[in-house]
Amino acid sequence: MIALAIATAIAAAVALFGTRLLIVVLAERGASQPILQQNAANAEVPPHQHKAGTPTKGGLAILAAALTGYLVSHVRAGVVFSDQTLVVIAGILAMATLGFVDDTSKIRARQNRGVYWKLKGALSLVVSFGIATVLVVTTDIDTRVSLTRASLPGWELGPVLWVVWAGIIIFATANAVNVTDGLDCLAAGSALFGFIAFTGIAFWAVRNPAIYGDVVNPYDLAVLAAAFAGACAGFIWWNAAPARIFMGDVGALGLGTALALLALTTNTQLLLLLICGINVIEAGSVGL
Repeated sequence: MIALAIATAIAAAVALFGTRLLIVVLAERGASQPILQQNAANAEVPPHQHKAGTPTKGGLAILAAALTGYLVSHVRAGVVFSDQTLVVIAGILAMATLGFVDDTSKIRARQNRGVYWKLKGALSLVVSFGIATVLVVTTDIDTRVSLTRASLPGWELGPVLWVVWAGIIIFATANAVNVTDGLDCLAAGSALFGFIAFTGIAFWAVRNPAIYGDVVNPYDLAVLAAAFAGACAGFIWWNAAPARIFMGDVGALGLGTALALLALTTNTQLLLLLICGINVIEAGSVGL
């Protein structure tokens, strides 16, 4: 329990002070969020035009803070790294890198579209399937469809079908959080509650190994979720309206991937629809 507190506190502090420093650095480099320009035929001012010039790529601070909190918490005896959690972190960084490239292309082109959306979608889908494949090949992750535990409903998919299932979940969640990132604090705030939920779920699995024995090293997963919760909390101070910085795709894709992978590794895949309910509604409304 102390490791969870350490991870949360360190991540929150690093995000709080690190984001402030990042705002200065990004502002000096002109790394601001391009805003969609209004049609010339319409003389009205675009509703979000006042946000033009706000630095983006704030997700870098969230990721750095979460990983710092996670690593520092492991200095405490009894907290060990698990291969599954390390794969999760690698997957988060891989998807965040795609978001970073997209953010960079937007800034350089001075438009709100970076990597052509079809290419970006295809690349994020490939990365999602790649993460799912690595999880199956290198770890003992359970390949059953799950709600609150692996045995409920417990439909066995096997490695191949599970990779397809998990890849779709990662892809959908990452992009759902990405489309949620439209209002100040919305994506970070909803993700914060999601990470708090997964901290509780993973810690509950620690306390009840007879029921949740299929979860691989749940304590390490709880520490990771707590670190991300703390990082989101620290970032929100600067992202709340009026936002001083945006998380960008590097943050949105990274956080979405983290939420999806925590659902997969804690065997709560179907429960993700409830935990990320705001993101589900946002993605649905955008789709419509």
